[in-house]
Amino acid sequence: MKFANSLIASVLASTFMAVSPTPEGKRTFIQEFVFFLKTFGVVGLAIAFVIGQAANALVTAFVKDIIDPFIGLFLPAGSLAGVAIKVPNLAGTTSEFKIGDLISNIINFLVIALVVFVAYKQLSRYGVVEDKTKGEKK
Repeated sequence: MKFANSLIASVLASTFMAVSPTPEGKRTFIQEFVFFLKTFGVVGLAIAFVIGQAANALVTAFVKDIIDPFIGLFLPAGSLAGVAIKVPNLAGTTSEFKIGDLISNIINFLVIALVVFVAYKQLSRYGVVEDKTKGEKK
């Protein structure tokens, strides 16, 4: 992540800024922008957001197309999405509580949380991210 940030920042710096360094107080708008990108890791955050969206779509498809039909094999409705409770309301019609959809979304959340946890553990194992669950080393 730091490598990607520094690589992009250095490309931007070499493209938009003069080679000679300027004093701290005399930065151009572009120099301040590149400093902001490097300091706050905005490029890394944007990349993580895009990858997170793709992972979310992948996990949602996995739950919807694989897990829900598998669970549906054991349900009378035939599908987890079809599990609902119908209750008559005061107007004489029925209200439908889609319990299966709720369960499907809970499964989706748990799978995404598991993927994020495993990715975090692997990245902290190789030192790419700081493992904040461990105390400071003295």
